[in-house]
Amino acid sequence: MMIRGKTGWRTTRRARSFKALPFLTMVGLLAGTSVAGSAAADTPAEFIYRVSHSVFGDIGTYTNTVEPGRDGTTVQTQAHFQVSMLGVRVHREDAERTERWQGNRLVSFHGITDKGDGPTEVKGEARGNNFVITSSKDGTIVAPASVHPANPWSANFLSSNTMMRPDSGKLEQVRIGGGQETTLKIDGAAVSAVKFEIDGSTRYTVWLDGRGVPVQFVVDDDTGKVTFTLAKCVHCGPEPTQLGTR
Repeated sequence: MMIRGKTGWRTTRRARSFKALPFLTMVGLLAGTSVAGSAAADTPAEFIYRVSHSVFGDIGTYTNTVEPGRDGTTVQTQAHFQVSMLGVRVHREDAERTERWQGNRLVSFHGITDKGDGPTEVKGEARGNNFVITSSKDGTIVAPASVHPANPWSANFLSSNTMMRPDSGKLEQVRIGGGQETTLKIDGAAVSAVKFEIDGSTRYTVWLDGRGVPVQFVVDDDTGKVTFTLAKCVHCGPEPTQLGTR
């Protein structure tokens, strides 16, 4: 974002700090419980979100594919973001990640995130009472067994107060407030949901519908609000698979 000052045009703090935006960290807060019965049916469920920024507008898509199996649940994540100002691209971010769960415990993680300055690889595996994380940029981090990646795919985030940022492997302690029943507007359509607020170094808000599906989540930091809105939900329950439309 450019503003004019006494010495000419300069870049605002929001534009300078955009690359530090941790909006991908949301991926992991919501993990573990069955989503709309997909685990019982052993049918993969796909959650496709459109992503917008309060300053920069639409910036991309975010997709979780949840694959239940006999040995646990696998979650595949793909993220594609791009921010442009005055026709010039100022930020790009692509990520592919895989989480493997046994019940409510994360047993392995692998992710590659590229923000335009080269890929960062994060690996993790359960070892005894810990979850050991290795980042190509930040080295080894030891987390408690209850750690969850910041990635919304179910309501299981309620059981953990330690979150792993999937783009870096860094840990964040969070506090989760009690749920509040509300009605959420998605593209003009009313969706009944329960709202949860998560406080850490960054503030998050998550809305779960009656199936336990995260229909929207917001990351709020000093660059503005980044909103993930569920645009399409495949094999995730008896409600319409195209949300927020009429």
